[in-house]
Amino acid sequence: MEFTTIRRRVDGRVATITLDRPERLNAIVDPMPRELRLAVEHADADPDVHVIVLEGAGKGFCGGYDLEVYAQRPGPNPGVQQMPWDPTVDLRMMGGNTDDFMAIWRSLTPVIAKVHGAAVAGGSDIALTCDLVVMADDAVIGYPPARVWGVPTTMMWVYRIGLERAKRLLLTGDLIDGVEAARIGLVTESVPAEDLDAHVAALAERIAGVPCNQLAMLKTVVNQAYGNMGLASTQLLATLFDGVARHTPEGTAFKQRAEDVGWRQAVAERDGAPSHDR
Repeated sequence: MEFTTIRRRVDGRVATITLDRPERLNAIVDPMPRELRLAVEHADADPDVHVIVLEGAGKGFCGGYDLEVYAQRPGPNPGVQQMPWDPTVDLRMMGGNTDDFMAIWRSLTPVIAKVHGAAVAGGSDIALTCDLVVMADDAVIGYPPARVWGVPTTMMWVYRIGLERAKRLLLTGDLIDGVEAARIGLVTESVPAEDLDAHVAALAERIAGVPCNQLAMLKTVVNQAYGNMGLASTQLLATLFDGVARHTPEGTAFKQRAEDVGWRQAVAERDGAPSHDR
């Protein structure tokens, strides 16, 4: 398989998948979701792979959807229809992306997200589907489009940190650093940036010493508890509302503002301060 937005390699029992659009902070464009899914499924099918590490090339993990493509470029695009809009068309598109991201969740092989720089907006959707998330202390995570123009489609926030903390972050769109994310249980742990590579490598090697069948059983039984709590129906509603959010009066105004002044300025005005969001 040849990919245009990711890279992959296998070293012993550890497969590494790298989001590879560093010039755009690994921002999500077609075909990244499908390529990510294929890479995860390929690693999951390899009997020699015991653990997968997911990382980002360059300065950060993933800056979310590429707003230069989806917001700043004039006119409609796969994420923004002309009005009146058809919510089922949007649900088919974004539902497909969400399902691709959830290949990480469905994989019987455990996946570790190694987060440096930023995992924001759609990038947080990807990171939080992983079984373990290790962040650099100075990395940031959050979902700024919750202020206008988005709803996190994988909606792992409430399942990871509970009702009140999920509302605290989603009702503000605030970013938090790795230290705070680990403190509230959103991610597994946070380490100094200079130690991130070595720490994740050691964790991956530790997991890799467990038989694949044992890892699959343990991951499956834990994930099943979330399935029983209604994860699939929560994601369906979140994905539908994400499309709605891009077509409300406020959502269309944000798109127009991005066309007029550029997405960076539009995001800064929306968030009240410069943001990592894409």
